[in-house]
Amino acid sequence: MVCSLIEWSGRSWLATIHCEQESCRRIGGELGAGDQRFSDRRNLSREAYTAIRELIMSGGLAPGTHVAVRPLSERFGLSPTPIRTALAQLTRDGLLEARDRRGFFVPALNHDDLLDIYELREAVDAVASRRASELPDRSSLASKLRELLQKMRTAVETDDLESYGELDVEFHGAIWAAARNQRLVAIADNLQAQVRAGNRISATAPGRLPFALREHVEIVEAIESGDPVRAESAARHHVRQAKLALSGLLD
Repeated sequence: MVCSLIEWSGRSWLATIHCEQESCRRIGGELGAGDQRFSDRRNLSREAYTAIRELIMSGGLAPGTHVAVRPLSERFGLSPTPIRTALAQLTRDGLLEARDRRGFFVPALNHDDLLDIYELREAVDAVASRRASELPDRSSLASKLRELLQKMRTAVETDDLESYGELDVEFHGAIWAAARNQRLVAIADNLQAQVRAGNRISATAPGRLPFALREHVEIVEAIESGDPVRAESAARHHVRQAKLALSGLLD
């Protein structure tokens, strides 16, 4: 029997008519394997993206650093193809910049760049906090945020800025997720990655962290009370104060 039509099964391409001919079995197998190879390449690119992004966010790749394919390929045990794909995506996300004939570099954000990012972050956090305050189950979110606040207090008391920074990211990430707006989460996550360096700087401003903690408390209380206007205002105030602290250190 000769197969005249091939269809998608949901996992691979299969012949419409069952056929025992070797040529048909070979076609189905090759197409299915091709689909698997495509999936594998996509997964490897995603892994490379996540690993390189974390290096940038943690400071492992400092601003101004030249990011070359070969060292990353050797470091992560991946071929150059998924590394290049990841670098291209990171460039589109604003976490890398491509320079003609020179390759990829971690952007060295200047004073104005950071303040622009904080301005966008203010708008995103305001929307997220407002939406979170309107949730029927906002009390569970408030409980989670209070647990994070307690850990943040401990980090401040022990002068552990690194832990405080990670907890701060988790705190705001919980509010973004609670907003139940996937586009907002994607934008906020991208901005967070770009502003990570600014956060580290603003946290070192003399006396900033105790004020920041109180601002976090105000956000939690506003969300828990179900007051969207107050929640939005508290979020805006917090980001503006962080922006002012950063600006004062950079001037």
